[in-house]
Amino acid sequence: MLIESIAFVLIGLAVGVGAVVLLPGYFPAARSLTVSTALVAAVLGGLISGYALDGRLPGVSLAVSAVSSVLLVSVLARPGQVTRQGRHRHRHA
Repeated sequence: MLIESIAFVLIGLAVGVGAVVLLPGYFPAARSLTVSTALVAAVLGGLISGYALDGRLPGVSLAVSAVSSVLLVSVLARPGQVTRQGRHRHRHA
């Protein structure tokens, strides 16, 4: 169970940091809020699924951990507030 818990933490950190680094405009809230939401969601999702499955299918617990982390981080996203920078798609000559 310790190895799985470490894997849940790593999944949560990967999702949180990946969201902040890859899509910084979508997350106007503090970066720590995004990363900690992903971390807590991954750990809780993984532990609950591990207990529900009685520890028999660790791969499913890891998948549930990743999905729960992504879903809860997506709640924090604000795509309507994204500011486009750089070159635009259509240029007016």
